[in-house]
Amino acid sequence: MAEGFAHKILGSNWKIASAGIESHGLNPLAVKVMAEKGIDISHNQSKLIDPTYLASSDLVITLCGDARDRCPLTPASVKKLHWPLPDPAQATGNSEEILMVFRQVRDEIEAKIKTLV
Repeated sequence: MAEGFAHKILGSNWKIASAGIESHGLNPLAVKVMAEKGIDISHNQSKLIDPTYLASSDLVITLCGDARDRCPLTPASVKKLHWPLPDPAQATGNSEEILMVFRQVRDEIEAKIKTLV
């Protein structure tokens, strides 16, 4: 979701890559809630962090505590932000409650990316 918003909001002046410490595939609920915002992420792919790419970055943003705690070390020259968002894939409840968590996280990500502009 973050990659989708970053491309839309930040535009081509930013080089954007989304990756994690594990590859889980694309969650269909993430695709669904992003489509509600008019952003198609259905062709995005879950990617693993590349330490070389990470070291050449200007800014790294982690989105949940697990990513913050397990993300490879970055050089001091790389600015690092942490946005403590819940992982919507870990949400529990009925289908509507889980979808609501995805929407809440989606909206928080959108708001935070807008602050980067």
